[in-house]
Amino acid sequence: MLYQLYETQRALLSPFAEFSSAAAQLYTNPLSPFAHGPLAPRVAAGLDLMHRLAKAYEKPEFDIRNVDVQGAAVAVQEQVVITKPFCRLLRFKRFTDDAAQLGRMKDQPTVLVVAPLSGHHATLLRDTVRHLLRDHKVYITDWTDARMVPMEVGPFHLDDYVAYVREFIEHIGAHVHVISVCQPTVPVLAAVSLQASSGCTVPRSMTMMGGPIDARKSPTAVNNLAMNKSASWFENNVIYRVPTNYPGAGRPVYPGFLQHTGFVAMNPDRHLSSHYDYFLDLVRGDDESAEGHRQFYDEYNAVLDLPAEYYLDTIKTVFQEFALVHGTWEVDGQRVRPQDIQGCGLLTIEGELDDISGAGQTEAAHGLCTGIPAAHRQHLTVKGAGHYGIFSGRRWRELCYPMVRDFIAKHDRRTQPSRRPPGKERRQATA
Repeated sequence: MLYQLYETQRALLSPFAEFSSAAAQLYTNPLSPFAHGPLAPRVAAGLDLMHRLAKAYEKPEFDIRNVDVQGAAVAVQEQVVITKPFCRLLRFKRFTDDAAQLGRMKDQPTVLVVAPLSGHHATLLRDTVRHLLRDHKVYITDWTDARMVPMEVGPFHLDDYVAYVREFIEHIGAHVHVISVCQPTVPVLAAVSLQASSGCTVPRSMTMMGGPIDARKSPTAVNNLAMNKSASWFENNVIYRVPTNYPGAGRPVYPGFLQHTGFVAMNPDRHLSSHYDYFLDLVRGDDESAEGHRQFYDEYNAVLDLPAEYYLDTIKTVFQEFALVHGTWEVDGQRVRPQDIQGCGLLTIEGELDDISGAGQTEAAHGLCTGIPAAHRQHLTVKGAGHYGIFSGRRWRELCYPMVRDFIAKHDRRTQPSRRPPGKERRQATA
């Protein structure tokens, strides 16, 4: 019933949001007589803010059209490599007509970014991808909103997530480096462990950022909620059926709007202050600051639904049974053994002020991956960084990315097979 009420509210607010947007134009268009009154800037700013508070936010685009590679502008095309019911594997393919540049790009490491399936879309990692493209060939998982997946496709469990990651690693090949951000650190570590135990393809390195490998360490408010409520409580209180106006009608999901509400509730004063600052920026005519606010909240307010089976599995496996760190987790009957991983580098990154994955939770991966020599493992705690700061923004660009780039380069050289000289490559400009 809650989901239906939410959809009713969205339908009722939609005309109001459009009216607010149109009315704001009356007070900003220089041809309108209303725009020349003394209160016009404040009225327009208030209407614009109302529009943004009432509007529905759709999935944003990555919108990465070009990137700077070693000082030269290179075109980027987003391509779908694999389509699964609950996920697409995307590749950001770079193009150039410069043969020398093409040769350099083809020799750069290949990275698979495993994006979180935890409420926001993969586009939340836009800044991550854009910077990785400067020195890498980049793939990313683009998870599908569960409300768009028809019921006849069947359920999606945490085991299925692990299977997807294994399939993507196999498809890209042994030269891949895997980066997991937040929630996927656990299933990615499981996937690589199973690959190692089975004698299959193992990535050259794993980079894990701000994830709950061991949620018992420095538990946050998010961890405490998951730990202190029973599995039945979550099933009875946060799982709802998709309404009839979506392709996935009837599918049980953890709605994205509930997760978004929870995130906002963690820091309500910060969001209230941000919206007030946006109002003042509009009044002052500070278009640059106002646009920065729009871009952030266009991304932050766009959410997706999670399959109920996957969500409940994650609560139970990661936050209640701690099955990975206890060594009791089995995926399709096969025990997850991180100690079996060899020939793979491990880099963990945490934010000093992370209020979602506490200090030590990601670093715990080092204690599990005992088969990886200490010389091939590194850890970074980013001073002053919160959860989002380790993969987006100034601290990502200036502190995290250089270390990630150098770590990947080190392990790419260490195990890199011989390649054909650049002159032997076909001159069609892609990388």
